[in-house]
Amino acid sequence: MHMPAEQAFWCLVQICEKYLPGYYSEKLEAIQLDGQILFSLLHKVSPVAYKHLSKQKIDPILYMTEWFMCAFSRTLPWSSVLRVWDMFFCEGVKIIFRVGLVLLKHTLGSSDKLKSCQGQYETMERLRALSPKIMQETFLVQEVIELPVTERQIEREHLIQLKKWRETHGELQCKSPPRLHGAKAISEAEPPTRKALEPVPSIIVPPGPAPVPKARKSKEKSRDKGPASPANGPGAEGNGAPGAAKELLHPQVSPHHQSKESLSSRESEDTYL
Repeated sequence: MHMPAEQAFWCLVQICEKYLPGYYSEKLEAIQLDGQILFSLLHKVSPVAYKHLSKQKIDPILYMTEWFMCAFSRTLPWSSVLRVWDMFFCEGVKIIFRVGLVLLKHTLGSSDKLKSCQGQYETMERLRALSPKIMQETFLVQEVIELPVTERQIEREHLIQLKKWRETHGELQCKSPPRLHGAKAISEAEPPTRKALEPVPSIIVPPGPAPVPKARKSKEKSRDKGPASPANGPGAEGNGAPGAAKELLHPQVSPHHQSKESLSSRESEDTYL
């Protein structure tokens, strides 16, 4: 609806394979089976409507095929379709069953409403031209939420109707995988193979060495020059030249100078003697 073409295509694939498997097979076996499930659930939700449809011998496939195969996109107003599809993608096929049961209940669920539906033709016309009130977004969504039809009830009825189908028609020719109820069940059954989407930066810096600040560069240059000479001033000792400072304070006496001093001291001793 509001998707790019490629995303809409893959969304349709998920509907056909995961949400409604077998619905679009050659003989519509899955849709016929779900029609019987819908009719059985109607007996619990609205016995009046169930009794009337049984009396008129109206098969569920006559009125529910378009509802289920198109997920009510050709039946409800657009605003209601969007709300129904949101719930359908989140919770699965039980939403489709609930919507169908709500429409049947509020169309054929009371004796007053059945006064204008005395025959099969009138009943089918009534189901084709539904009242705008029951299709209104707020009313329909509230009724769907409050209807007590669960996934477990649908699966239990599925097994019952499948057993009856095998007794009357034999095995299903379309071997479709079991349907999954909602996005959570699908994600748990098939974890995503692709990585989660990550934010892409708008500015991409090419790989390479990180830039060095100017202050750091000047320090490195001063280190490369080596220790300062003693003539550089009083800071020479702090620059790693303590020996040079000691020599300035206490100069070493050479051996030649020491011998001269010893001779002069001896001469002075001789004079005093």
